[in-house]
Amino acid sequence: MNTKYILFFSFLFIGVFCFSQNMKEGFTYLETGKYQQAENFFKTVLQEYPKNKTARLCYGRAVGLNGNSAAAKKIFTDLLQDYASDFEVKLNYGESLLWNNEFNLAKAYYQKLVKENTKSFPTLLGFANTLSNLKEYNEALIYVNKALEVSPGNPNALTSKKYIYLGNAYQKQQAQQYAEAEKLLQECLSLFANDKDVLLNLANLYLIMNEFDKAKMTYTSLLTNTKDVSDKVSALNGLALVEHLKGKEKLALKTSQLAYDSLAKNIDVAVIQQTKERYIQALIWNKEYAKAKRLIDEIITKEPNENWVLALRATLNVYKSNFKKSLADYNQILVNDSTSFDGNLGKANVLKALGSYDEAFAAAEKTLTFYNNQKDATNFIKELNTKFSAFYDGKASYTFDNGDNEAFSIQNTVEFPFSTRLKLLGNYNYRTTNNTVTNNKATSHALSAGLAYQLLPNMIFKGTLGVTSAKAETNDFTQLLADLSLNIKPFKLQTLDIGYKREIQSFNADLLDREIVQNNFYANYNVSTNFNLGWFTQYYYTSQNDNNSRHLLFTSLYYNILSKPSLKVGLNYQYITFDKQVPTIYFSPSTFNAGEVFLNLIKDENITKPKEWFYELTAATGLQYIEDQDSQSTYRFQGKLGYKFSDKCLANVFGTRSNIASATAAGFTFTEIGVRLKWVFGKSRLGK
Repeated sequence: MNTKYILFFSFLFIGVFCFSQNMKEGFTYLETGKYQQAENFFKTVLQEYPKNKTARLCYGRAVGLNGNSAAAKKIFTDLLQDYASDFEVKLNYGESLLWNNEFNLAKAYYQKLVKENTKSFPTLLGFANTLSNLKEYNEALIYVNKALEVSPGNPNALTSKKYIYLGNAYQKQQAQQYAEAEKLLQECLSLFANDKDVLLNLANLYLIMNEFDKAKMTYTSLLTNTKDVSDKVSALNGLALVEHLKGKEKLALKTSQLAYDSLAKNIDVAVIQQTKERYIQALIWNKEYAKAKRLIDEIITKEPNENWVLALRATLNVYKSNFKKSLADYNQILVNDSTSFDGNLGKANVLKALGSYDEAFAAAEKTLTFYNNQKDATNFIKELNTKFSAFYDGKASYTFDNGDNEAFSIQNTVEFPFSTRLKLLGNYNYRTTNNTVTNNKATSHALSAGLAYQLLPNMIFKGTLGVTSAKAETNDFTQLLADLSLNIKPFKLQTLDIGYKREIQSFNADLLDREIVQNNFYANYNVSTNFNLGWFTQYYYTSQNDNNSRHLLFTSLYYNILSKPSLKVGLNYQYITFDKQVPTIYFSPSTFNAGEVFLNLIKDENITKPKEWFYELTAATGLQYIEDQDSQSTYRFQGKLGYKFSDKCLANVFGTRSNIASATAAGFTFTEIGVRLKWVFGKSRLGK
């Protein structure tokens, strides 16, 4: 805490000369904060009275309070040489140490002064402020209380006491000792009822703790208990942020609009900036990009190269997936101020989105050099470390259909990253299936391994090779497996997968017995937009070793209604054709068409916090046309419910029920239920 404006001026004016009429003008300048005028005044006095102690003291204080702390210290050092035993001179020298941020020297000096005079208010308060600057808050509180015993109710001492509490609470907050920080702030609030600074710090703590309801109550308390317009607007800005964090974007914008509409000339400049910033953020959260851009452009025209405006433009471009433009703004912010939190962590997030993971990690680490233990930065690094840690993903499922087929399967997947660009892939699947009518049984084992390599920030190659061995009623065999793909981000909001996959038809025992090898050549293409509309298309060409071939086209047009949780609706269309029809062996129509409407609700496991539930539900219905047959109604239900135990462990159950003919090679009704476990067990290959 800055102590320049805390200590009393009263001890300066002891002595007869202090009260002389021709010094009053200078004293008034000091007391009213007109330090340049005070400096000029006492400099003139010293030209006539160069040895006058009080004039020298006042001149030293004017120089120091006017920003030249080193010169002030020199003036008081000279005074100390001339008046070594003068307690008033000692006090001013001690305060000059605080002005120069020499807190360790100040601590040792004030310890001597306290022993010399245990009842000196300026000494006790100066020592308390020194200890506070050294973050020795418990001792600081002891001495500020002693100062208040000497001068009960003194406003400067009370202000120091409040900031000692706030500093101590912030220290606990940085150490993530949130319960202790909350206790300190509640104690401070009991001493300083409805104090703006205490309420804002408490609300911010609740935001960090994800205690959004408590944060809302705290901001509401400030809003209802203050008459200051600036404080009311600050409270509305806080409430808007709370609603955003709760996923209520429309309410966030409505609240921010109230604050924005309340702006007037009598509001603090800092609050005006904060309000404009929050309002533009709320527009971005609600995807009102054109209006947000217009306001940003207006501000940039008036205030070019201001970091807070550049940060807003960078945020807008992140939401619009213009990551390179956003990166340029964050780089400019860091040119202006290399310690900027928004610049460093914003750059880290953009680099991550661009696929430059090592650089993203370095930017986040740099953030922590300026903001030790900052929660957002530490969480970013934790998430990035998890992404590049070895993991196991296991799934066990039971399936059955109306063709009397049953199956039990276990799928095991492992990934071992060697770096942010290279990882080892491994997979083992076991499947046993039988027909309850024919009693035909088959078992298969599939083992594969491969690599994933990031060729370019926007291009990843994955390749696995393996073998599968099967034992059926009349046939035992071993076949080669392969899966090669390129994942490409050709343009913003677009992804393209192209690949080749060699696999064995293994849905039921009869198919496995026939040893049907499928060579699949495929492409997946997805286009997203900034106006919630999306389009996904998939094409498969499959060549089989039974001299049959298949063309499959699937396309889906969808609209995102909500983002948290994700809720989208859409239309799906599927077309399948086989070169040869072998209906007694597997589903192979000359033409198959299906259309459906669907609804998908999902809380993504990747963004779910530890000790929270995640889920997914898809419901669809439509019509299918098999060759020249009459249309048939279809339905499809898929669900998942899981729990995230920690950053490194989650589990879920899942199920599917469908009567779409293409869902299975065997027939019309298909059901699957199962359980899954994912465990991150390895150490990250990122950073040190």
